[in-house]
Amino acid sequence: MRKKLILLVSMLLLGSSFVFSDAVSFKFVYFAPRAKSDLWDEEFRLMDFTKSSFHSTSISFGYEYFLRREISFLISVDTYTRKKVGIYDGLVGETIDDYYNPEIDTDYFAFDYGEGYAIQHTFDVSITPIQLSVKLTPMGRRQRFIPYVGAGVGIYFWTARLLGDWIRFDQFDKFIDQSTGEEVIGRPIYFADVRDENKITFGYHAFGGVMIPVSNRLSLDLEFKYNVAQGDLKRFEGFEPFDLNSYLFSLGISYWF
Repeated sequence: MRKKLILLVSMLLLGSSFVFSDAVSFKFVYFAPRAKSDLWDEEFRLMDFTKSSFHSTSISFGYEYFLRREISFLISVDTYTRKKVGIYDGLVGETIDDYYNPEIDTDYFAFDYGEGYAIQHTFDVSITPIQLSVKLTPMGRRQRFIPYVGAGVGIYFWTARLLGDWIRFDQFDKFIDQSTGEEVIGRPIYFADVRDENKITFGYHAFGGVMIPVSNRLSLDLEFKYNVAQGDLKRFEGFEPFDLNSYLFSLGISYWF
């Protein structure tokens, strides 16, 4: 809810600024998190989803104020959210009704094999950067193809949440399989609802692209952007800062006033 409110306020601020800006833009974005920190790594190692599972399409809004023909200021808002349900690879859940250990009072355990149920949880990530950039168009804006580059800083609103089954790999107990009489190792399964939500961090970015004019006031924009940011995790104890670095590929339009 807070993320939607932030986005709404940002759009209203952009809208109120249109009368002072020289261009506005709307883009469709392919958003790909770099996903290199240990919480990402653990999810990809244990679950059946991959990095590409968290690639997503989103939208971006922006307005641009020209200082001169080759230099402008740009304010933009990107959006990203992705929620995936994953299943633990190579493990099944069982109740201890099928095993015997009089010292165990936990109901559900994970085993390497069996006829049990799929152990799964949802991993949910959202990132909303609000960014201020300096944009350079070294060849001016009266070309058939207008290349540009830019860089700047931003405020990143983000959330990471895990909801569902969670296996404690640092704990295990020995059981006797009643069907085979063999000793097996089981790890306890708990229900988890761990969330670092509505977090704020600072970062920076760089981008480059080309504008293709289609009329005196309208252009088609192709762009690549790289965002750099790290978010401190509080609820996910023992994990390093969460990697918010992202690759953004966008296609959109700009309208010049």
